[in-house]
Amino acid sequence: MNIEIKEQGGKYVGILSGWLDTAAATQFLDDLQQLKAHADHEIELDCEQLEYICSLGLRGLLTLKKESAAKGGTLVLRHVGGEIQKILTMTGFIKLFDIR
Repeated sequence: MNIEIKEQGGKYVGILSGWLDTAAATQFLDDLQQLKAHADHEIELDCEQLEYICSLGLRGLLTLKKESAAKGGTLVLRHVGGEIQKILTMTGFIKLFDIR
């Protein structure tokens, strides 16, 4: 699992790739701290290259969404498809996120 974080035109973009399984989740939660520091801005997570997400990864996304809402920012998930869309749908998380 890898996350590349960059600033683009006033918003923060995280590009997720690989398998976000239990083994990778601890590092992922640590990496999200960088985005939480900018939760008052628009945060966009590009999931095009994300192949799998475990429950801890989902918890991290939900925590980031709550942090963004509390600070007046937004969280957008982009390019959600395939297995990730299935997981979000099965868990009901699909209704919780702005997915474009």
